[in-house]
Amino acid sequence: MTEKHQVAIIGAGPIGLELAVAFKQSGIDYIQLDAGQIGSTIAWYPVQMLFHSSSDRLGLAGVPIQTSTQQKITREEYLAYLRALVMQFGLQVRSYERVTRATRLPGGEFELVTHAVDGEHRYHVDHVVLAIGAFHAPRLLDIPGEEMAHVSHYFHDPHTYFGKKLLIVGGRNSSVEAAVRCQRAGADVTLSYRRDDFDPKVVKFWLLPEVRAQIRDGLIRYLPRTTPIEIGNGTALLAPTDGRGAVITDAVPMEIDADFVLLLTGYRQDPTLFDQLGVELRGNDRQPVHDPETMETNVPGVFVAGTAVAGTPPRKVTVIVETCHVHVPRILAAIQGKRVALPDGEVDD
Repeated sequence: MTEKHQVAIIGAGPIGLELAVAFKQSGIDYIQLDAGQIGSTIAWYPVQMLFHSSSDRLGLAGVPIQTSTQQKITREEYLAYLRALVMQFGLQVRSYERVTRATRLPGGEFELVTHAVDGEHRYHVDHVVLAIGAFHAPRLLDIPGEEMAHVSHYFHDPHTYFGKKLLIVGGRNSSVEAAVRCQRAGADVTLSYRRDDFDPKVVKFWLLPEVRAQIRDGLIRYLPRTTPIEIGNGTALLAPTDGRGAVITDAVPMEIDADFVLLLTGYRQDPTLFDQLGVELRGNDRQPVHDPETMETNVPGVFVAGTAVAGTPPRKVTVIVETCHVHVPRILAAIQGKRVALPDGEVDD
């Protein structure tokens, strides 16, 4: 059987949930689908990770976030907040139901085919909102050994690396935080970064002095201008770079011991649903083309919300939750046949 709804929200991250609240309060018939659990990308974050944004900027649907310390919110606190938000507003999220096919029908409707534990489902909707985020898979280095069991692109728990030689590759927030926390948890940490130094505009302001102090005191072995070119059993081969990230091909690589390797080199968006629906992706980061006043893409009836607007940024993350709250009233108004004027000087997200 095919279900019929006015709108389908694909994705149940923070902005997807905030949009669901707005739809429900406005009496819009919607369905919300997610391939995983609510906030699934946040669940990938390291245990007890502190958000860069303050709690007031992470709040959704007018519901404030309170913490016992009045400090930055942790991963665990935010996931609990999202669960509470779903319960408070009685949101019906069809989690662990992946959209496998999205197509536009001749009459203008959209058909979504999904796969869940109980089998295949089919939906017809008038509008689709892609709130799928921007981090679906790691950026691979495509080097020998990258697929080995002791190599990971996700940092979860410092305890894993206690008493072990750990190579961390990268120089942004995830790698710097992993280096600081794993060293304090008893790991023997080597940090390899293809550039000269960390970017203070990118690394969290409370992490930068900590990692620099640990490097200065010899607690973390820092190898700037290096990048891995091969990973073996208990070893890794690092090649020197020119400081901009390019490997110096005629230089002699260095071999270091590594019981574990964390390749924290960024993540990329899966554009499959954009492609299936015919959404134009533009530029090196393949950002979905959209009208910033309505968040509607080049395909009438298809909207983009949240960090999904960023595509896959080649460098630092520029679109975060706190900058995406404005997407909610714009999409709501557009579906109701209205428009929300942008503030003076704003041309895009």
